[in-house]
Amino acid sequence: MNDQNGYDVEDLQPDMSATFSKTITEADIVMFAGVSGDTNAVHLNEEFAATTRFGGRIAHGFLTASVISAAVANRLPGPGTVYLGQQLRFKAPVKPGDTVHATVTVVSVDLAKARAVLSTVCRVKDTVVIEGEATVMITSSAQRAARERQAVPLAA
Repeated sequence: MNDQNGYDVEDLQPDMSATFSKTITEADIVMFAGVSGDTNAVHLNEEFAATTRFGGRIAHGFLTASVISAAVANRLPGPGTVYLGQQLRFKAPVKPGDTVHATVTVVSVDLAKARAVLSTVCRVKDTVVIEGEATVMITSSAQRAARERQAVPLAA
């Protein structure tokens, strides 16, 4: 573990997993529209959205996907992790009030590069709403120790 309680790459093993859950609120959707600039009527206008195949407003796909980011940042591998890439497949809509459960699972670990590939799945109840794969850079206890050895002045 690093000093922020995140896993170091040396701690990870394939099939380790963790879940982060969040209920998507009306405020989340409105704030995400403001921050992202995505003011698509399917997200913000109930009258329009009722005429679509969804039968009402839906959350932004990337708002839903951000729950994956929270799982990576807060659970596994946790603090100190940096995203290098994320593939997403949107499978079903998320409506205001739905609780999204994002599960990340270690697929593979590259100790030399301090990287891992994670399977990423978001569910609302039993329905998969997003699936994908993330590549992340992780802290390394070995790299930290090597930097500390280099920083220690030699005794005279």
